[in-house]
Amino acid sequence: MTSFKISLPERSFSKGAFSPENYVLDKGLHAAVQVALTLGQPLLLTGEPGTGKTLLAYRIAHDLAKEDAHFLPEPLVFHTKTTSKATDMLYTYDALRHFHDANLSKTQGKEAPDTSHYIQLQALGKAIAMTDEQALATGQFISQQEARSSVVLIDEIDKAPRDFPNDILHEIEHYNFQIKEANNLLIQKGEAQRIVVVLTSNSEKHLPEAFLRRCVFYHIPFPSKKSLIQIVKSQLGEQSAYSDGELLDHFLLLRSLMKKKKPATAELLAWLRILEVNDFLKTNPNWSRLNIEQKQLLRQSYAVIAKTQEDLKEIEKWLA
Repeated sequence: MTSFKISLPERSFSKGAFSPENYVLDKGLHAAVQVALTLGQPLLLTGEPGTGKTLLAYRIAHDLAKEDAHFLPEPLVFHTKTTSKATDMLYTYDALRHFHDANLSKTQGKEAPDTSHYIQLQALGKAIAMTDEQALATGQFISQQEARSSVVLIDEIDKAPRDFPNDILHEIEHYNFQIKEANNLLIQKGEAQRIVVVLTSNSEKHLPEAFLRRCVFYHIPFPSKKSLIQIVKSQLGEQSAYSDGELLDHFLLLRSLMKKKKPATAELLAWLRILEVNDFLKTNPNWSRLNIEQKQLLRQSYAVIAKTQEDLKEIEKWLA
């Protein structure tokens, strides 16, 4: 049986790491980013999982940080959950721990702990506070001293309850909020800095019209073969033999056979890295007459591409 490597050599691991500057934007996506930046509106991205929606925020932050030293080089990220509320994106208050500590202090004859110790700013709240000179001066919720601009990524917004997008309209338009547990302390965006909001959706739910009207929208389609080659070369290296057209043809063939969950660019890159680590191309595969070892290696690598038993069985038929 073919020996299938699981542990990655250091050489391949470093090559496989995502680098924002190598993220490939097509003309339409680039134009959408520029419109959002110019208008100061949130950028809403849809597309299949794995098409690079989330990673785009890292590219935007990387580029803006190169242009402006006040920009954070990586986005502040809020991972939306099915239970998310609008305030969760701004701050969280650990009432249970506060209540426990307050009771403990009382029994020990000590002064009750300050509420601010139990409030933690979240992605959008932190971004707003980082621009607020007054908030920075107090050092109450954020220890940073210099005002900074940032990109905020609100990931998979369609996971949240339906009211969530409408509930955050004020915050993403006016960039201010109050912390009711701290005597309604107002935190608001400073004029000198910028906040860029990127939202992603897997289109699992329809988003409210009022919310959509306030966003710049772009749907990231699955890339063409030409674009895939460019993406693979940008991530694996210009000289990588694994940007070979025949490998991409095989991937696209498998993708066409799958019915339940079609693989996207993330799965493609992972699959090619697995083949590279296992030196698949050293045997010069003839796709019309693969030998037993080559078929075995491919069959094992399909676990990276297929996410359901039905799709795995379907693409394995090709090797029969």
